[in-house]
Amino acid sequence: MISAEDWKQEQERLELVTEKLQARIAELAPEVEGLHNQAVDIRKQFWEEVTVNTSTDEDFEETFYSIRQQEALLSERERSHRQRVQQWKNMKRLLASPYFGRIDFHEDGLSSTEQVYIGVSSFVDSDGMSFLVYDWRTPIASMYYDYSPGAAGYDTPDGAISGTMKLKRQYQIRDAVLQNVFDTSVTIGDELLQQVLGKGADNQMKSIVATIQKEQNAIIRDDKNRMLIVQGAAGSGKTSAALQRVAYLLYKHRERLKADQIVLFSPNPMFNSYVSTVLPELGEENMQQTTFQEYLDHWLGGTFRVEDPFDQIEYVLTEASTGGYEARIKGMEYKASADFLQALQNYAQWLEQQGMRFTSIRFRDRDLITAKQIESTFYSYDPSIRMTNRIIMLQEWLLRELALLESKEREALWVQEELDYLDKDQYAEAYHALHKERGVFDFAEQYEEVRERLDGKGRPDEGDFDYAEREEELLRRMIVKEQFKPLKRSVKRLLFIDMAQLFVQLFQDEEAFKKMTNGAEMPSLWPEICEQTKEKLGRLELFYEDATPYLYLKELIEGVRTNTEIRHIFVDEGQDYSMFQYEFLKKMFPRARMTVLGDFGQAIFAQATELYGEESPLIWLYGESETSLFRLVRSYRSTREIVEFTRSLLPNAKEIIPFERSGRKPLLSKADDGEKRAARIAEHLAALQAEGFDSIGVITKTAAESKEAYNLLKAQGCQGLKLVTKSTPTFEKGTLVIPVYLAKGVEFDAVLIYDASSQTYHRESERKLFYTACTRAMHRLLLYTAGEWTPFIQALDESLYEIEQ
Repeated sequence: MISAEDWKQEQERLELVTEKLQARIAELAPEVEGLHNQAVDIRKQFWEEVTVNTSTDEDFEETFYSIRQQEALLSERERSHRQRVQQWKNMKRLLASPYFGRIDFHEDGLSSTEQVYIGVSSFVDSDGMSFLVYDWRTPIASMYYDYSPGAAGYDTPDGAISGTMKLKRQYQIRDAVLQNVFDTSVTIGDELLQQVLGKGADNQMKSIVATIQKEQNAIIRDDKNRMLIVQGAAGSGKTSAALQRVAYLLYKHRERLKADQIVLFSPNPMFNSYVSTVLPELGEENMQQTTFQEYLDHWLGGTFRVEDPFDQIEYVLTEASTGGYEARIKGMEYKASADFLQALQNYAQWLEQQGMRFTSIRFRDRDLITAKQIESTFYSYDPSIRMTNRIIMLQEWLLRELALLESKEREALWVQEELDYLDKDQYAEAYHALHKERGVFDFAEQYEEVRERLDGKGRPDEGDFDYAEREEELLRRMIVKEQFKPLKRSVKRLLFIDMAQLFVQLFQDEEAFKKMTNGAEMPSLWPEICEQTKEKLGRLELFYEDATPYLYLKELIEGVRTNTEIRHIFVDEGQDYSMFQYEFLKKMFPRARMTVLGDFGQAIFAQATELYGEESPLIWLYGESETSLFRLVRSYRSTREIVEFTRSLLPNAKEIIPFERSGRKPLLSKADDGEKRAARIAEHLAALQAEGFDSIGVITKTAAESKEAYNLLKAQGCQGLKLVTKSTPTFEKGTLVIPVYLAKGVEFDAVLIYDASSQTYHRESERKLFYTACTRAMHRLLLYTAGEWTPFIQALDESLYEIEQ
């Protein structure tokens, strides 16, 4: 704490800043309302102020510039209104807590020391020169996160500034009232962080700008390379840092970067709601948020039913005793590998010379253009021309051929039959076309005239037209054109390429695979993998592990459908993505920089990718010189006792450092059977709720186990239970019963592991799953079994947990 005199000075300054904020808010309010009304009035009167006259070129030009002038006036008023509204919102946001930190900095070469107060946005005094509060994203504010008192400095667009930090201070201000003040040294003070971390979990992630640590600040402000990789222990704040990074990028590049040019790929839809308030808290609009599955469904959903990653992991966790399981697992691993990526690239090169599969263009149960003709034409092109360019040439040839065939088709017998069944509107349309040819443009009058002259069959009398022959020609053209539209549309969409067969062709047999992929190695059980893949495709379905390779091959052949507007891609739970998915994202967003966040200790999916170290293939996605690597080893989410327990579950997690926040050791509770276990859990839930924990997770291994736990606990009289499934749209407070793979990325005050028995968690491949479940806990971790404990617990030192007697 600080001295009484310092406290008095800080209190007086807070009151002064609060008064100035209130005055500025009051000053902005009528401006905001006035500019809004002006913009509304201009919109209403837009055409009243413009005289549209196109009689002469001069009149047209005058009208054009009059519209441009009104448009510019409206645009200026709306821009001014947006700016004032943003300022007004920033002031309102600051009012409850104007700042959270302060540094006193003496710049080398100057005589005075500047007091720099830091908050979530800037606030300048009425003179327009004096900063009462600096935005945390400004260059000078970076010293607050990076330095302790002593030599310090920061970078500016004009060069580096060096000097001495005389003081570093933290504040807790609530509703414009000073609660606490701390002088700190090496890091953001543990006192403040202790209080923040000691609070309960929320249903939405909060901003961490007041407690950003030095290593997180480096991630937030890194703006040099195209790829930024963050390997962070569970609870290390990697996702929080990433969201503050978005806010920093939007601030630093505000003239050329907008929120809708940033995309966050989340692990599931529920996570999107969990992080949706962080950027608005900081005065920024939310970026685009989606899941990779949504992208797969967008591109493939019209052709296949695509398995999602949650159905895939349910198979992995529940079907170990079924036939074909080992082959499926081998297939998952291989199809996510860099080896298969290279095999597909080799396959695409082979297809440039032979093996392309096309679909005949059929019309009225006959082939107009056969697959053989299409293939022959494709391979007639110069082999040196790139595959995608040859596809475009083929598409243009097909459209020309269809135009010729359409012309010939007008004389077919079926067209005459169609003529006999045309309705009045279609004849009127032809009549109108004929009259347009003769220069008669009063369509409404002529249209009514022809309808009156139609006989009961819906056809004109013979004497009504001087151009009966021309009329029939037009009608034939109209009939055939309408029938050929779907054919042309399918050619424009490249549906003449038989992509499904091209993919199936890879899985015929070992010898063919080696030939087509330039000798690529195959995993064991390859014949069985091939049969599973073909059987699934035969039902117009795709395994999750096949979806991205299929899409990747499609892009290699047809060309990449790029989005050049997106500038930044953020991938959360990045260890759960395959190299195919990263390659696809790179191709899809060629102008975007990528930030990947994850923890290989939580790599629970078969397609996991190592994020950090020399073995990580991600380093070579953009090249080593274009990649920044960060490792976060301090865990802030859980108490020291929980971190010591969870890090002992993994063989390579000893480097994880717990934050010094103490609590109870994890509690192990053993019951005689499943019913008594449920009763024990219900008893503990009631006690935790009575303690004030309002965010509790009952974590299960699978969806089926979640449903079982939910029903048993409801039967025990547990109140407020919510069952979470893969389709649950939002993350809510309360007591959630949830499979572990859906709990990734979120946290709870207390976590109850529904079944920690050796029957449920016994395979080595489930170790990371169990670790992930346990690391969701902030304050309390309770584990239950109705049999023997999982070997992961049996191997632990007994001092790491308590046993309920």
